[in-house]
Amino acid sequence: MSKIRIMDEILANKIAAGEVVEKMMNVVKELVENSIDAQSDEIKIELIDSGTKMIKVSDNGIGMDRNDATLAFSRHATSKLNSLNDLFNISSLGFRGEALPSIASVSKVFLKTANKEMGTIVRIEGGNIIEVISSDLQKGTDITVTDIFYNTPVRLKYIRNLYSELANIVEYVNKMALSYPHIKFTLINNEKVLLSTDGSSNLLKVIYEIYGSDVSKKMIEMKGENDDYFISGYMSYPEMARSNRNSITTLINGRVIKNNELIKTITDAYHTYIPKDKFPIIILNIDVDPILVDVNVHPTKMDVKFSKIDSLKELIEWTIRKNLKKVLLIPDVSTRTNFSVKETEYNVRENFVDQVQEDIVKNIDLDEKKVPEVKEEVFLSEYSQVVEQIKLEENLENTNYKIKKMIPRGIVYETYIIAENEDGMYIIDQHAVAERINYEKCLHSLLSPQIDKINLLIPVSLEFPTNEFLMIKNNLDLLKDIGFEIDEFGTNTFVVRTHPTFIKEEKSKDDILKIFQLVASNEDFDRAKFIDHTAATMACRMSIKGNDYINLEEAEFLLDTLRQCDNPFNCPHGRPTIITYTKYELEKLFKRVMD
Repeated sequence: MSKIRIMDEILANKIAAGEVVEKMMNVVKELVENSIDAQSDEIKIELIDSGTKMIKVSDNGIGMDRNDATLAFSRHATSKLNSLNDLFNISSLGFRGEALPSIASVSKVFLKTANKEMGTIVRIEGGNIIEVISSDLQKGTDITVTDIFYNTPVRLKYIRNLYSELANIVEYVNKMALSYPHIKFTLINNEKVLLSTDGSSNLLKVIYEIYGSDVSKKMIEMKGENDDYFISGYMSYPEMARSNRNSITTLINGRVIKNNELIKTITDAYHTYIPKDKFPIIILNIDVDPILVDVNVHPTKMDVKFSKIDSLKELIEWTIRKNLKKVLLIPDVSTRTNFSVKETEYNVRENFVDQVQEDIVKNIDLDEKKVPEVKEEVFLSEYSQVVEQIKLEENLENTNYKIKKMIPRGIVYETYIIAENEDGMYIIDQHAVAERINYEKCLHSLLSPQIDKINLLIPVSLEFPTNEFLMIKNNLDLLKDIGFEIDEFGTNTFVVRTHPTFIKEEKSKDDILKIFQLVASNEDFDRAKFIDHTAATMACRMSIKGNDYINLEEAEFLLDTLRQCDNPFNCPHGRPTIITYTKYELEKLFKRVMD
């Protein structure tokens, strides 16, 4: 008797559901993408208990006739691909024909849809069509999914708590709202509105709705293009950096994707502007000929393969760095005695999501998380300020900011220089400033074709484990290029006879050892990163520290030198060198001016 037989379609759909429907967010994602593909400009997502009891997605799209409404729940049924050639030119969000049958196989589905000619209701339970009847002609589609995994209870064990499920859905809908600012999105959980955009096509306004006024005032519009790619969106000031990468939104032709190479490129572009464990807020939309990308990598369609990805990475890094040089990046210490309604709302939302993602919130009733209403006049006032800020940055597009001359007036805690000019008062970290200055000096020296060297009277001998010795030996040419003269001596030992002048004599052995260890620790060796890391390491060791005494003349020299740096705003590790109180903020603190 034959052992191999064709799998039952409902069983196949249940297996596919394991890939397509991992959590409630996946259901929302597939339904919302179908609404977008249906040319909707209004999409409403309603949840009960974070979607575990009900997910309803309503749109005003083109709808379906009766045949399409029933056929849509058949496996591999799609309106988006007709031939093999279409697979190489995908412009829709959905195309595989797996999502609806997979969802329907593990839940109860109620579909109401109408085009201009007919309306249809379809009711499905566990993949079986229970009822197909006519309905009214209200334009669009409503699809309600209830009792998810009711017939596969083992999957319920893998559903995380309600807070995590809701956080994932909020994050996804936020990203879709950022992807499609022309679509009006509404997200409701247990009758409470979590997100509402107006579909005005204004991306900055969507950023305001999601992140609040503090963030939207600190966003920079960016655009760039080359022969293959066009990129656009908004990027945050370094001071708005977050502790996780969730605020990096990358889109390819309007599709939300996750690509570690692009995230790494974005964080590399902020190198020395933010600490290495921080991430900027980015909304990056990439427009490209669909033939250059492959979205058919995983059923979720969030993993994408790029052709000519090096060209894209170069464009992203160049565009971000160009825009960072346009604006004055001194963080201001604004007074926060009177929070606006919108700022309060943003803090509630952000803190809630952060707590969920870190699993800090445990036994709290979701209903207690109340978001206050926003008065229209408050919104318009704050939003207009954001728009004016962006207009100012656009007018200064070709300006490379330089800090105005600052006069030091004192030093506190033997660490912070207090200075002033006509714009306000400044607090400067003397170690961070010295690090930035020394970093750029070392980097310039390392990249110079003629490197100044010092011959050692007594050569330095360094012994390493075999694996480190081999790594260093493989990169001896690089060490020689930056000013070292090295000989092998015995087993696993190098003798250094000459080193570059930026290494100070009194600490030469320690500094040389540190550089050699940097070489030995890089399995995937990158010359540019090694040189940068070397410059940053040497700058830190060379620089004055906190609690090192300097006088006002030395402080003035530091500040004047800082003004000449390419990036005077951050130390090489991304910490700020300087913060400011404007004159207005000081007068506000002392009640010399009143709002």
